[in-house]
Amino acid sequence: MLSIGTIVMGASDVRRAAAFWGRALGYVPRGGEVSDGWTVLVPPDGHGPGLALGRSTSPVQERPRVHLDLYAADAAEQAAEVTRLVSLGARHVDWDSYPEDPDFVVLADPEGNRFCVIDTSHG
Repeated sequence: MLSIGTIVMGASDVRRAAAFWGRALGYVPRGGEVSDGWTVLVPPDGHGPGLALGRSTSPVQERPRVHLDLYAADAAEQAAEVTRLVSLGARHVDWDSYPEDPDFVVLADPEGNRFCVIDTSHG
């Protein structure tokens, strides 16, 4: 049976992306190093998928077909995590497709890649 080992994202500045995602997720560079062209961040305990960041000149998709969902336990944790991620360099995305009572907040990392912070307790 297959499992997800690594999620791969493009970045125009791999070092900047690695710094943001490392702080955002508490991940560390595999092998202890970050390069300009490619790096893989992993959970420090070794459990869970890695996040690979590869140098890319492709433009960021405004409505990406694939994105990360980051889970928060409840609305309070979601709000705290959104605030923390914005302080690390993320920005709010003006998302015109929010439902009436959303359980998610759309953000973009410093590279412009969209991701969501989900309140998993939301009804």
